[in-house]
Amino acid sequence: MDSCVCAALAARDYEVYALHCSYGQRTEDRECQAAHAVADRLGFRDFLRLRLDIFRRIGGSALTDLRIDVPEAPADGAAIGAEIPVTYVPFRNAHFLSAAVSWAEVLGARTVLIGAVEQDSSGYPDCRLAYYEAFQELIRKGTREGDIVVKTPLIHMQKWQIVALGLELAAPLDLTWSCYSGSEVACGVCESCVLRLRAFERAGAKDPIRYANRWAGPEAGETNQEGAA
Repeated sequence: MDSCVCAALAARDYEVYALHCSYGQRTEDRECQAAHAVADRLGFRDFLRLRLDIFRRIGGSALTDLRIDVPEAPADGAAIGAEIPVTYVPFRNAHFLSAAVSWAEVLGARTVLIGAVEQDSSGYPDCRLAYYEAFQELIRKGTREGDIVVKTPLIHMQKWQIVALGLELAAPLDLTWSCYSGSEVACGVCESCVLRLRAFERAGAKDPIRYANRWAGPEAGETNQEGAA
């Protein structure tokens, strides 16, 4: 969902190319289907699907290692993101950004956008602003011209604000997929589904996708971490 809103911002301001990474996650085909549909509706000039085998081979994440169960979000409204969860994929976004910057050099593009969110994420270290500031220095040192800029337009937003922005932009949220485990119907109980459901409810909007279950925690108006819905 964050990537979709980021893509809508990009389509508004740039000539756009989409990079989607399939990295062995449980729902990789469903996520690719969603990403392709979003890019088509937003009028992207090209769509590149990149397959990364490393994450499934090394394991260590519930998203890529079938021996590790995808956890359900706490039903009591406890904080999501207080600790780095088992759904963290080790150093994943560095691989995504490296590929995007490589393609940007070939295209002659000067801007790479990624829908990372720090305040309302699940606590992933590669969604923090400091991470992207450090990566920007790597680009300056390690590319031909050193002038490609990584932008994270959603980084300081809360999830409900991203939903509201997506609605304002007419982003195709109906095409998005957030569930960590389901490919036919979203599970509704994993951390990603619950963060999404809370966000739509706080934004005063109906989530357009179907769920097998609906999160049964406290009212969505309550916070799941300081400053986050």
